[in-house]
Amino acid sequence: MNGEYVCRRTASRPTLNGRLDHPSWRSAEKSPRFVDMVSGEPGYFDTRAAALWDDDFLYVAFWAEEPFVRASLTERDSLVFLENDLELFIDGGDCYYEFEVNALGTVYEVFFIWKDAFDKFDATEWDLTRRDVLSFAGNNDRDAGTFWRGTHPRGTRWAFLDWDFPGLRCAVHVDGCINDDSTVDRGWTVELALPWTGMTPLANHRSLPPREGDVWRMFFGRFEKMKSAGVELQPHPAWVWTPHGVYDTHRPECFTAIRFSNEAGA
Repeated sequence: MNGEYVCRRTASRPTLNGRLDHPSWRSAEKSPRFVDMVSGEPGYFDTRAAALWDDDFLYVAFWAEEPFVRASLTERDSLVFLENDLELFIDGGDCYYEFEVNALGTVYEVFFIWKDAFDKFDATEWDLTRRDVLSFAGNNDRDAGTFWRGTHPRGTRWAFLDWDFPGLRCAVHVDGCINDDSTVDRGWTVELALPWTGMTPLANHRSLPPREGDVWRMFFGRFEKMKSAGVELQPHPAWVWTPHGVYDTHRPECFTAIRFSNEAGA
């Protein structure tokens, strides 16, 4: 499944309890095991994802093997990528959306607009003087020569930290005892429902909901805090559906191609 993933229509809406025990998820085609974002080698723990859709929502599921499920951040929009998390990005061509969640269900969201395309957006809605917004150069920008603009050919983007996906629903389930290392856990699962009505800034002239054969690019990833000889590995291991060849999640051209089909999934 290195090419397109076929996202099939579901006739039965998932229950959105985070357990992923609904028949629609049991029959949905899962991704391959996530791999290292740079090398493409299989991730140390098994991680998989799947997607379904109907006229109202895009549904996304994650399964994450985890022997000791841990999370500490509880405030919304905390930097959950600093601990174990699962991530979804959705590309909109001249913009993209980032979603992250930890095992406590703490959500982090950002909406990015490429600076070279900012004049295409309503400056009243995306007011740089009134919104909580920062300039962002990408993850792979720590060398002195690329610090300000990053390494992506498009350069920098505006990061709107105050944007929340309208109507987003998220549920998390831990199969074990979170933050209790006296027992061995099986892992945790995440279930998302993203209304198509909230996708307007990302549509880029595409139909909402999608039409048969429409292709969107999405990133499905996982960051994991791990130690070797008692020392925390830096940067944190990143496991993804589709490898990027570089330690940078903010590469929309590398995202997984998701083709929408009216063929019934469940």
